[in-house]
Amino acid sequence: MTTSRKNQGIRTTQTRLVQPELGPAPGFRSLASAVERASTVVFSDVASLRKRNWRNEEQYAYGLTGTPTTRRLARKLALLEGGKHCILLPSGLAAISLVMTSLLKAGDRILLPTNAYEPAVELARFFQSRFGIVLDFYDPLKMESVIITANTRLLWVETPGSISMELADLPALGKLARQHDVLIAIDATWAAGIALPVFELGADISIQALTKYQSGGSDVMMGSIVTRDLGLHQQLAETHMQFGMGVSPEDCNIVLRSLPHYKLRYQAQDVSARKIAAWLKQQPAIATVLHPALEGAPGNELWQRDFSGAASLFSIVFQPHIPQEKIDRFVDQLQLFHIGFSWGGSVSLALPFEMDKIRNAWPYRGGLVRLYIGLEDTGDLIDDLQQALSGLEE
Repeated sequence: MTTSRKNQGIRTTQTRLVQPELGPAPGFRSLASAVERASTVVFSDVASLRKRNWRNEEQYAYGLTGTPTTRRLARKLALLEGGKHCILLPSGLAAISLVMTSLLKAGDRILLPTNAYEPAVELARFFQSRFGIVLDFYDPLKMESVIITANTRLLWVETPGSISMELADLPALGKLARQHDVLIAIDATWAAGIALPVFELGADISIQALTKYQSGGSDVMMGSIVTRDLGLHQQLAETHMQFGMGVSPEDCNIVLRSLPHYKLRYQAQDVSARKIAAWLKQQPAIATVLHPALEGAPGNELWQRDFSGAASLFSIVFQPHIPQEKIDRFVDQLQLFHIGFSWGGSVSLALPFEMDKIRNAWPYRGGLVRLYIGLEDTGDLIDDLQQALSGLEE
């Protein structure tokens, strides 16, 4: 047992129970990292207390500003994405909120793609109505729709869209943004820090919902913001501190335990998803399969140029004559695909979306279902889809 000098000479059992054992246990080594929890961080002396600086990532001042566990995860995530700095947040949406709050003020303009994550759109509309930011949209498939004005501060990218699966030309957007000194923030959750080198292609900020593949168990809420520029990181970190957005070391440890094999899971699920997507493309009830890695699918040329892998998340569009109630019944009849939001875990999911209520100019007439392919056997998942599709004929 390692003890503090302040504990020396204590004889009362209650006091000895309360006082902490400081430092590692002598002679103990493990392949597992410790989970360092803290609200209070103690200082060796008053001089150290007075020299504290929460902005200095070599110091520890309070649990909210980091423990060795939370900083260990941040370092690994920055490494994975080819960045230098990482901020952890309680969810992917919290990461989106922090970026917008840190970089926009009244009168500043943000450009969102029409395929953006719906809660991000709702958040931007909230900032527009409450704080006077200027919100406009662009079509990620049409570069001519990206209009940069003098007050444009932030160009948002989501590639592909997490429902409609359109791919954006990130290098072209990056070039345009640099010409106008505009920052690019990308929701890169689909690529998961594995399949798209966002910084090399022009992004300044990468946002991830670690709730997805990085945690892998459908049981953790967490988000991250990765950057390369120190000044930009510090601007984001200042807002992060003011808002008090801490994360649990226990949750960080769950993500840390999943990181060594999450690339293997991503790749295995990619293979399974492509087989299932190709099978669905042959089914009479399916009009279109929206999977960027599928040959002939919308955006496949951009995917081949920019991506090295694909998430196991894609959408299918049914034939126009199939009514929504039958599509809903198709989802209800699935046995291995569960109905629920999010993705990235081991269990397959299915969600129907009424796209005419989400998008003003949706190009397809049939109903859409988004599929997430988990780690079940590929053949079993195809059999499940087959039996549910058979029910459409009833």
